[in-house]
Amino acid sequence: MAELPLAGQRLLTFVGDIYEDLELWYPKLRMIEAGAQVTVAGPQADTVYAGKNGYPCTSDAEISQMQTVDFNGLIVPGGFMPDKLRRDANVLRLVREFAEAGKLVAAICHGGWIPISAGVYQGVRVTGSPGIKDDLVNAGAIWEDAAVVVDRHFVSSRKPDDLPDFCRGMLSVLTCA
Repeated sequence: MAELPLAGQRLLTFVGDIYEDLELWYPKLRMIEAGAQVTVAGPQADTVYAGKNGYPCTSDAEISQMQTVDFNGLIVPGGFMPDKLRRDANVLRLVREFAEAGKLVAAICHGGWIPISAGVYQGVRVTGSPGIKDDLVNAGAIWEDAAVVVDRHFVSSRKPDDLPDFCRGMLSVLTCA
C-alpha cells in the first residue's frame, strides 16, 4: 500500500445549500485518499444540503462547534453557498483563526468570498472565479489568472476544471509543515 502523506492530519470543509458539488467532493475524497480525516461542517449537524447540481452532502458537524486547534487546514468550496455562509460570524472567526495560525486556507471559485469577508486576503496572491475578481482585488488581494495560486498557506483556484491543481497545491502546503 502506498504511503499516505496526510496520515494523522485533520481538515475542515464547509457545506451549505447550493454548494458547488465537485468543489466539495473532489477535494474531500482526494484528501481522504492521501490519509487525512475530513470533517464537513454546515450550519446544522447531520443535515443534508443540496449541491448546485443536485448532489447531496450530509454535514458531520455544526460550524459553530468547530475549533481551529482541532484541524490542520480549511477547504472552502464555491457555488452560491459562500455568499450565505460569509454572513456567519463563526465561519469568519474560523477563517481568521486558520489564517492567523498559518494553517491551510484553501478556497476555490466563489469560495473566495468567505476569506474576503473574513478580511484575510490583504496582500495575498490569489485567484478565483473571474466573477469575483473585482471583489478579491477590492479586498486587497493580488489577483492572478492561474489554475492554482499558492501564497504561503493560502491556496486558491478558479473553477472545477482546476481541481487537480487545487488539490496538488493543498498537498504541497500540508506536506511542508
